[in-house]
Amino acid sequence: MSNQPQENIMGTAPIKRLVLTTGIPLMLSLLINSLYNFVDSVFVSRVSEEALTALSLASPVQMLVSSLGLGNAVGLNAVISKALGEKRPDKVRKAADAAIFIALCSWALIAVVCVLLVGPYFAWQSGGNAVIARYGRQYLTICMLFSLGQMGQWVFDRFVIASGRSTLFLFTLSAASITNLILDPIFIFGWFGLPRLETMGAAIATVIGQFAGLLAGILINRRWNTEIPFGFTLKPDLPSVKSILKVGLPSTLVQVLTSVVTMAMNTILLVFSSTAVAIYGVCTRIFSVVSVGVHGIDNGLIPIVAYNFGAKKKPRIAEAIKWTLVYSVIFYLVFFAVLEAVPAMVLRIFDASDYMLEIGCPALRILALSWFLAIPSLVFAASLQGLSLGTHSMVLTLTRQAILPVIFALVLRLTGNINVFWLSFILAELLGIPLGICLWRRAYQNIPG
Repeated sequence: MSNQPQENIMGTAPIKRLVLTTGIPLMLSLLINSLYNFVDSVFVSRVSEEALTALSLASPVQMLVSSLGLGNAVGLNAVISKALGEKRPDKVRKAADAAIFIALCSWALIAVVCVLLVGPYFAWQSGGNAVIARYGRQYLTICMLFSLGQMGQWVFDRFVIASGRSTLFLFTLSAASITNLILDPIFIFGWFGLPRLETMGAAIATVIGQFAGLLAGILINRRWNTEIPFGFTLKPDLPSVKSILKVGLPSTLVQVLTSVVTMAMNTILLVFSSTAVAIYGVCTRIFSVVSVGVHGIDNGLIPIVAYNFGAKKKPRIAEAIKWTLVYSVIFYLVFFAVLEAVPAMVLRIFDASDYMLEIGCPALRILALSWFLAIPSLVFAASLQGLSLGTHSMVLTLTRQAILPVIFALVLRLTGNINVFWLSFILAELLGIPLGICLWRRAYQNIPG
């Protein structure tokens, strides 16, 4: 009898079905995960528009926090999937332990940044509005100081994704988001005799949910994902740390710069009104929900590409990208139609005032089109990450999400028309498509097999 380990489904299952079976659980889990900020915003909008604006201003800092977890997750996803494709269980264990160590270091960094910068940040971004600043400080301080749950959840979620067991991902995120959903109104509005905590309550519900997801992830991986063993160490394997950072750091940098861009956009929008900032934050949260199909399929593509790259199965990589593009368009079209047809109905979920509807409906329609145009670039960026070409993916994402939007925004704000301002996102995505095609073609030509 052969002692060779059985081939992973990443290298054997039909691609057309594999893209769906890997992506659909991620879509559902991302939908659950996106409810964190979405539900927070829906409930907080019932507190006041100032509270909603505070969450919009907190969003780019939350993106900075998430960037550390995202970079670690992207890196370990590619490194572990490639090691599985190479049939190197020793490399799998070392990478898993290194990822846990990186998560702990990330949390320590976030806590230090919180203590030093949250106060000055809201003093700058709130435009002198003391109520907005107070709401924002309360929310963000709790989310950052107790972000260990979020950092850990990123790691254990990606363990099951990297091994092709994406359905297990549903349980960790369900535990996290359902906990948050239940606790949000209780803490925000002071149900069952508890004090009314408003934005502070939203933050408490969020971090409790994240720790619930972390605990679920640990238990699920121990019990059902034995292909990836893991442990805790203060002396991780340095080559594994470097490999994870090499792939993941570009994603972190992209997210960091995207966060800085969001801060810049908020600063520009404050020239129009604080309501414009609230609308931008609301649209960002709507995007996190309507794009779950695209991002779920894209995230599922990364381990497929990484595994078949390690196994030297080039044709499967090309086929996976083709079907990812097809499925991404299909899953977004329904949301796109709703956002274009009834934007006011969507915005009323956030208790939108007449003025919010006046400037929000055109904004939502324009941004919905930009999100549709982003699909090819998102697929190409995920494919490049799967090939461990994080720098190439970073160049593409930075260009379309940071550099071009800011350039166009600075120019179009001079018109003094808020509706024209939103067009900067469409122009950026249009120019990002040919860049993505060029980067991918060059990378694909160098794949062996």
